Amino acid sequence: MRSIIAIKDAFFYSMSGLKYLLKERAFCQELIVMAVLIVIEMFRDTSLNMRLYLFTSYMLILLAEALNSAIEATVDRISHERHELSKKAKDIGSAATFIMMLHFGIIWLLSFIL
Repeated sequence: MRSIIAIKDAFFYSMSGLKYLLKERAFCQELIVMAVLIVIEMFRDTSLNMRLYLFTSYMLILLAEALNSAIEATVDRISHERHELSKKAKDIGSAATFIMMLHFGIIWLLSFIL
């Protein structure tokens, strides 16, 4: 019984986190871009494997953005004072999102060639 309650609690914590993310401008913009790309992909002659790879690659962008938002919230919770380590943490989180975007862009371009 305890494990069912723990699973239920974890689900509601996740939904709460998604609710926060949907208030983040960058996350919402990435969702919109993802929706547009999915529609474009439906009209392309691409294999199912490539479509799945594109989709999961884009999901990594959303994951990186979620982690970046968590880092920013944590840093802001600690202090709004400017500090080099706070800047470093936020910049590295942002870089992770950027790296995932580069990854997706490369895969997207390769999908036109392969």
